[in-house]
Amino acid sequence: MADKKPVRKVVLAYSGGLDTSIILKWLIEEYGCEVVAFAADLGQGEELDHIPAKAKKTGAVTCFVEDLREEFVRDFVFPMFRANAIYEGRYFLGTSIARPLIAKKQMEIAASVGADAVSHGATGKGNDQVRFELGYYHFNPAIRVIAPWREWSLNSREALIAYAKDHGIEVPVTKKRPWSSDRNLLHISFEGGILEDPWAEPPEEMYVLSVSPEQAPDQPEYVEIDFERGDAVAVNGVRLSPAALLARLNELGGRHGIGRVDLLENRYVGMKSRGVYETPGGTILEEAHRAVESITLDREVMHLRDSLVPRYAEMVYNGYWFAPERHMLQALFDDPQRRVNGAARIKLYKGSAKVVGRKSESDSLYAADFATFEADSVYNQADAEGFIKINALRLRIQSMLAQKR
Repeated sequence: MADKKPVRKVVLAYSGGLDTSIILKWLIEEYGCEVVAFAADLGQGEELDHIPAKAKKTGAVTCFVEDLREEFVRDFVFPMFRANAIYEGRYFLGTSIARPLIAKKQMEIAASVGADAVSHGATGKGNDQVRFELGYYHFNPAIRVIAPWREWSLNSREALIAYAKDHGIEVPVTKKRPWSSDRNLLHISFEGGILEDPWAEPPEEMYVLSVSPEQAPDQPEYVEIDFERGDAVAVNGVRLSPAALLARLNELGGRHGIGRVDLLENRYVGMKSRGVYETPGGTILEEAHRAVESITLDREVMHLRDSLVPRYAEMVYNGYWFAPERHMLQALFDDPQRRVNGAARIKLYKGSAKVVGRKSESDSLYAADFATFEADSVYNQADAEGFIKINALRLRIQSMLAQKR
């Protein structure tokens, strides 16, 4: 049950969209408190242009818009990509990885303005409520959390739109575009509305970051990405900051229709949910990172790491970014990344990003003298016979026993 003790000041994670616009007004009416709006600039672009004015018009006493783009990519996206984390083999965790940073900054603002509560627009059915609140409690175990979706009676998009109309709140969601979206430098996600039918194809007009593969250029484009210690540092020879680099890859990938994913994922709370995602730059980055790893990482190190990646991805998806087990795996994964130095060449064409070259001047474990099919003087092929017989011994013994039976 909701804690109805008096609240003096709340910091709201505010996007200016349907849910948080209504929540801002609802908090004022329901709790009689001051509301401080906070919007994180994670690469939404023009979506943030009118946020302060809109928040104040809706009743916020002030509005913070914090530019977190570099911190987001450097300290959250890049560590996750060093782990090659993809949830259920397909989802690049674009929304998941943004939530811990938003929670971190929200709690910093709450401390600076003396707020006694924080609030968010996540529903009681979704994953974001967990991600936000685990972050809040990490930074302040005693913080008061107000989650309107778990309290109010506005239980549908239609009810929210009606509330907004009654209170003079402008919202971007209409019956013509009945879906919600979340955008940052790593991706944009779409869910709800017509997408709740898993058989329905997403309409082309929904997409924002990419052209359809059918409309992409008929000529491929090649891009070279340089890595240092597992992080991308340059595109086509030009060194870029983390945020600028990902933005550049988004531009390249979007132009070629790369990074569209339509999936049914398993939410932490137990239900399946349909999501459509655009991750053009992230898709290229993942391909390039794995390419450089393939030439620099030891086989057993890579295989052991890969066996743990699904668990790491679940931690990020479920909201455990600040948990000790995630930190433990991050340290394990980051250690061999010291050797992931080199470059990958990626071919972009009609929705695909394919590795066509990889190299490492300092850390390559690829030895052409050993791998060649031509004559060599470093590998005695006859040695393979003993290697095979030793590894076949247990199989031979099992077969012998079976024959006796």
